[in-house]
Amino acid sequence: MTMMKFTVSAIALAAAATAADARDQIQIAGSSTVLPYATIVAEAFGENFDFPTPVVEGGGSGAGRKKLCEGVGENTIDIANSSSRIKQSDIDLCAQNGVNEIMEVRIGYDGIVFASDVDGAEFAFTPGDWYAAIGAKVMKDGALVDNANKTWADVNPALPAQDILAFIPGTKHGTREVFDEKVLIAGCEETGALEALKAANGGDEKAAEKACMALRTDGVSVDIDGDYTETLARLDANKNAIGVFGLSFYQNNTDKLRVATMDGIVPSTESIASGEYPVSRPLYFYVKTAHLGVIPGLQEYIDFFVSDDMAGPDGPLAAYGLVSDPELAATQEMVAAGTPMAPLN
Repeated sequence: MTMMKFTVSAIALAAAATAADARDQIQIAGSSTVLPYATIVAEAFGENFDFPTPVVEGGGSGAGRKKLCEGVGENTIDIANSSSRIKQSDIDLCAQNGVNEIMEVRIGYDGIVFASDVDGAEFAFTPGDWYAAIGAKVMKDGALVDNANKTWADVNPALPAQDILAFIPGTKHGTREVFDEKVLIAGCEETGALEALKAANGGDEKAAEKACMALRTDGVSVDIDGDYTETLARLDANKNAIGVFGLSFYQNNTDKLRVATMDGIVPSTESIASGEYPVSRPLYFYVKTAHLGVIPGLQEYIDFFVSDDMAGPDGPLAAYGLVSDPELAATQEMVAAGTPMAPLN
């Protein structure tokens, strides 16, 4: 990775270092998908190093990145966990608040899975099925109409005649961004709705993609702002519902959940690592580099996180469900060097 250059005031950094010196416990927040991995690492770090166990909190990827960008110093977090890549708007907010260097660390990959009650019907989905189930506007007889599909069989005769009820990640979650892109927009295109929406928006593809992400408001699509445990609880109370989860959460709850295929592929560590399973994404954490060398143990923690012992294919993160990054060695070198991220493409 190439280094992103910034003009950083030595006085500002010195002031930040003095402020941050007062805290000796690493502070982390963000993605509920990355949360269990970070918790595993934090607990092992506390047991094996002469530093306090880091404090790891959830809140969602977007919220974590926003907290990272609040400023520099002891009252701000050191790391934001994220299941979607940082946005230019985050980087701009960071810069406005004096956070001028960020390190981007990719820890591995995860899949997004579609699961229902373990004793329920089997589902074999395509992205088009999901768009036709919960998209606001769908194609019927060659025209865009308001979505009136009631059952999954209305969407696709090969699916069970079960009422549509979907519990999907709320908009503050990184999982939602991937769901929007790889399920809704892909499904919108698959069904022909994207072209129709593009025509309706004067050929504007971005406006059409935004329209593809508009969902029904009649109660069949429910945003879940909490973590996957809330989605699981909703499924337990609504046995006919389908929930959206991270692969690792599903793998740790196979006694309660039945997973669906997507485009004929069963989600698994192997199918995600090979790229066969279509709904997968890299997982990240972002480090405030101004806190390196200031917050005790921060460099040691991030080195430990990406070590073979933790993030490698035989480590505890893989055992929990993380798909190990084939380029982990390059990440280890980048982290050891403290290299800030390059500008976004």
